[in-house]
Amino acid sequence: MPLSEHEQRQLEQIEQGLYREDRRLARLVRSSDPRVHYRRRVVEALVGLLVGAAMIAVGIALTVIGLAVAGFVIMLLCGIWALNSWRQMATVAVGSSGAQRGTAGKSRSRRSRRGGAPRGTFGERLDERWRRRQEGDL
Repeated sequence: MPLSEHEQRQLEQIEQGLYREDRRLARLVRSSDPRVHYRRRVVEALVGLLVGAAMIAVGIALTVIGLAVAGFVIMLLCGIWALNSWRQMATVAVGSSGAQRGTAGKSRSRRSRRGGAPRGTFGERLDERWRRRQEGDL
């Protein structure tokens, strides 16, 4: 949904203020492709996986069980973080290509069988509900 002129002006003012305050952060935020952020998160999670694996190896070699358990927990959390970031990155990629081509074939056939309105993720449904509420279409 495109932004109104007023919202675009406000966004530009916020961006200009941010750029004046912290140029490095502004460069990171200005990235036009959200997959860049998710890709960075995946790389950070993979580094965390390596650190966790190293902690497990050192913990086993030195017979420090606490270190090995902490390494396992770090690996588990980083694995979950990597998978979530990977899924979000794939969702953004599919969403942008699906918007250009119409809708994805698999979900389209499923929707036509159901006969209902297209449903998105929980966050998308909340955003849509908020938008309708702001427009007064309760």
